[in-house]
Amino acid sequence: MVMADRPEVRTAATPVVAIDTVLLAQQMAAALARVPFRHPLRGGSGRLSNFGASVTREVIRSFMGYCSSLPIAEFRSIEQLLDDLCKVVMAPVVHARDVERRVTEIGGVPGILYVPRNVAPEGVSLYLHGGGYIGTSPTMYAFFTSRICARTRCAVFVADYRLAPEFPFPAGLVDAAHVLAALVGAGVPPGRLFLAGDSGGGGLATSLVVAAPEDIHLVRPAGLILFSPEVDLRLDEPSVTENAESDILPWNIPTASYLHGFDASSGYVSAVDADLDGFPPVAVSWGGDEMFRDPIRRFVERLEKAGVPTHAHEVEGMFHVFQILMPWAEASRSIYDHIARFTELVMDGTPPLPDGVIDRLPGAPLPV
Repeated sequence: MVMADRPEVRTAATPVVAIDTVLLAQQMAAALARVPFRHPLRGGSGRLSNFGASVTREVIRSFMGYCSSLPIAEFRSIEQLLDDLCKVVMAPVVHARDVERRVTEIGGVPGILYVPRNVAPEGVSLYLHGGGYIGTSPTMYAFFTSRICARTRCAVFVADYRLAPEFPFPAGLVDAAHVLAALVGAGVPPGRLFLAGDSGGGGLATSLVVAAPEDIHLVRPAGLILFSPEVDLRLDEPSVTENAESDILPWNIPTASYLHGFDASSGYVSAVDADLDGFPPVAVSWGGDEMFRDPIRRFVERLEKAGVPTHAHEVEGMFHVFQILMPWAEASRSIYDHIARFTELVMDGTPPLPDGVIDRLPGAPLPV
């Protein structure tokens, strides 16, 4: 499911979507035309890697800027179009990997479950996709999340949680809490249960640890795996402006539609200011050139001060969620290695995942 498939969500008329698609293509062409003037071969890596980073930066920044300028109904229609495209493009890539892909529902929340092939899963991860709390879908993350599944040998459930502005805070948090509770209820041992996410999804994962809804009993997960997490929604630290030129994010990052008047400094939505005592071990990676660099650095400092086992990796010269957008880069491959070692270390010495627990998860898995 994508947000446009929900009955409460409005979409645009087909002719309008067609016009928007043409204009988006023009924006992409303009972005590519700018690449030669951005010194694309400069950087801290090899010339080919630097060129790939430059192209990715220009295209994604242009894409995000254009889509965020659209009316909500048109934004959802473009998102639905991209989701349909990803279903066609991603499926062969995912099936070529050592993972099984299923569509299912856990805790009343739809999503995609990835299970390692030819090997018993060693753990389970609840993955909360990014998109600034307003966009993207589990299908768009198929390549990345299947890779995480294969490398960590953990089943990965990518939740299709509700997004703003149609469903502002705390709707996504409630959905994530229901999934986590259902996983525990199905027999997944807390010592082999991870929370993971990137960007807004990473922020949502920290929110789930900081303050889950009081009416849902949750256990502490074994660990958090975060990629460029959005841990401070005030967006008032130096890197937000200093790195605007080098990042993929639009300089005017929207948060109002998600917060819907909620206090941006609250630990519920900005974990950098939360009480971090008792946090589970955290593996976090981010780019040195991204706008969220300073809040993430401060978050890591506070984790370490609180005595939380923290595996932090800042990669020089990289932008927001480079691990997802540039899977071919050496920097991204090194992060996958770190995550595999992190999960192995956290699960070491804990009781194994019970036999058949994946098959007992709520919902009826359907091979895709």
